[in-house]
Amino acid sequence: MTSNEISTPADSPTQSASADGVATTTSLPPFGELAVMLTGTLVLPGDPGWPAASSAWNLAVPQRPAAVVVAESAADVVTAVRFALRHHIRVSAQPGGHGATTALDDTILIRTRGLADIWIDADNAIARVGAGVKWVELQSALDGTGLTGPMGSSGDVSVTGFFLGGGLSMFGRTTGVGAHAVRAAEVVDGLGRHRWIDDSSDPELMWALRGGGGDFAIVTAVELSLTAAPEISGGRLVFPATDAPTVWRAYAEITGTAPDELTLFASMLHFPPIPELPEEIRGQSLCAVDAVYLGSVDALDALLVPIRAAGIVVRDTVRPLAPGEVGTVCEEPDDPSPAYLGTTTLGRFDDDVIDTILARAATPACGVLQVQIRHLGGALLTPSENAVCRRITAAYSVMAMTMVPVPEAMPAAHASVAAILADVEEFYGGPLSVSMLGDNDPLAAAFSPEVIARLRVAKNAADPDGVFRSSRPVI
Repeated sequence: MTSNEISTPADSPTQSASADGVATTTSLPPFGELAVMLTGTLVLPGDPGWPAASSAWNLAVPQRPAAVVVAESAADVVTAVRFALRHHIRVSAQPGGHGATTALDDTILIRTRGLADIWIDADNAIARVGAGVKWVELQSALDGTGLTGPMGSSGDVSVTGFFLGGGLSMFGRTTGVGAHAVRAAEVVDGLGRHRWIDDSSDPELMWALRGGGGDFAIVTAVELSLTAAPEISGGRLVFPATDAPTVWRAYAEITGTAPDELTLFASMLHFPPIPELPEEIRGQSLCAVDAVYLGSVDALDALLVPIRAAGIVVRDTVRPLAPGEVGTVCEEPDDPSPAYLGTTTLGRFDDDVIDTILARAATPACGVLQVQIRHLGGALLTPSENAVCRRITAAYSVMAMTMVPVPEAMPAAHASVAAILADVEEFYGGPLSVSMLGDNDPLAAAFSPEVIARLRVAKNAADPDGVFRSSRPVI
């Protein structure tokens, strides 16, 4: 079998949408054969559980896989991959659906949420987790150990998916790119073999998995290094939207000299007047600064003095944090929702940049729910030759996001986000990581042509028949 023999959308099982939006599939492989071999569950179009099983976390992204395997073990993953190889259909993996694109149509989608084992060696600061483990679960298991993993802003994201995308950690200015913490990986490769790999046994595949996405193998577990964190503190400071110019200038001043232990985000937030939102934010426009600090809350309070003095603080959640609470700081939603976002980077964040962004983003007329600035730098600049996500060179990132309550709202959402990002093009700071890519960003926004070429070589070596299909395919 060659890579040309794997089904593509043109010759694979085809799907169409019925009047109620449920995907229907014809010319399918013999999925009954697969169902009896699994300890988990096979879900097909038309089954009662199909909408929940097949949907992305971002409900604005339509996913139309040919089938969903809800795996209970790594053996289920092996079974699904070998079935896909025999029947010339692509296979992909998602624990919970974060980071989805439309690239997974007509695949067998493996839900790895059931691979939930957590093993911690606190003495040696090492953890090993199954592919379905979320950051909040690992971090909560670390409460009381004086250790933390390199988690991002959301506790709902899987540890494995975070690393495959490179991983922008809340502690990244101290620990570096998240994927650099990966010591070893348990994978099902393109030949259907289930094996542990590390830099000694398969250095090129490890290089690709550290930030190159899920196009090379299905990862069923990872082993990672943990970081000493005797104290963690953090929280959100909220101000009226009218204070944004002074608050953002104070933010710029602090981030210009901040210690690497401090991570700060600044946001403009425009909440729609809908009943689903809490009354205190419904229809409100606000300015927020999120802080996470590897140190005491007293030390963090001292660092935040200029920001607190820059406006009227209407809410302050800064406090000591357990590792399991870090994902609450940015108040990101855990429940699936329909949204559209885009991201770019900045080489600097000064008065010119602030004025440019706020000229559009200061009021709800900008059409977005959130514009968020993230301070980068520190150890994120430290390169690793063992990871495709070698380092992040930008000083800041900018993310613009808005809700898409109905499909007809997508053109307006796209235009609003694009306008914010276009305003700051002249301040561009360098490539993104895969996990930072917006919904429509190509892989070239993260990697140079030379790196993409090397990823393709790694793909062909690890997956010679092209059985794997990720949300960010390299081929």
